[in-house]
Amino acid sequence: MNSVLRRVVILLPVCLVLAVSNVQATSLRDGHYWATINGHKMYYEVHGHGSSLLLLHGGGSSGAESFEQQLHVFARHHQIILPDQVGQGRTPDVNGALSYTAMMRDTLALLNLLQLKKVDVVGFSDGGILALMLAVNHPQRIGRVVVSGVNIAPEGLTADTLQDLRAIPLPDEPRTLDEKLRQLWLHAPTSKELNLELLSRINHPVLVISGDRDAITLEHTLQIYRAIPHAELCILPGTDHGTFTGRPDWVNPITLSFLDRRN
Repeated sequence: MNSVLRRVVILLPVCLVLAVSNVQATSLRDGHYWATINGHKMYYEVHGHGSSLLLLHGGGSSGAESFEQQLHVFARHHQIILPDQVGQGRTPDVNGALSYTAMMRDTLALLNLLQLKKVDVVGFSDGGILALMLAVNHPQRIGRVVVSGVNIAPEGLTADTLQDLRAIPLPDEPRTLDEKLRQLWLHAPTSKELNLELLSRINHPVLVISGDRDAITLEHTLQIYRAIPHAELCILPGTDHGTFTGRPDWVNPITLSFLDRRN
């Protein structure tokens, strides 16, 4: 641990918060860090060298878990920024409900802190929702985008998935992470956060990935693909929601080839 801490640009020992100033993407050091983002602590990791690639994890998971099969492969070609969203992974929870809009703002604030002017983004599930929201709301900060298992409304979830989410009634004020996640998935993304018209404004190259047995219906995935002007589609046969963890031998080369294509 001491050897890692010595590599941090500036360390505040009491609260283990990394403050970065006048740092370009190419000078970020590999390591595990804490930042203060919008008044709360946020955990993130930096790995590899090359063009900046933001990896956004699935709901209830962490960056390291969602991209366990990708991290070391992608880091050979890119400098990976791997944050944990609020209440998930190593990032502590905060009072109140989870919000895709709040998580998007946290992610943007981290990019600002690290002075990353533009990044490519790979997002899985909830992370894919955040990737699309960043592309809609902050297009100048985003390059190429890869999303997998993503929906733009709760109605995009399969009937079985919705039934499972509704099986246990939610309290009026969800408090645990499980309760907050179920509340989020049953009510968001809202139409103000994402809709087909907003997707039509995305001018970035976007690769939309789905398993043919995903938790998102194929019809909904096709709507997303068709709404984005420069989208490409990849449906993986015999594959459920866990595309990145279950099919790395397929997903990794497809994703890297898409990211490295610059025309």
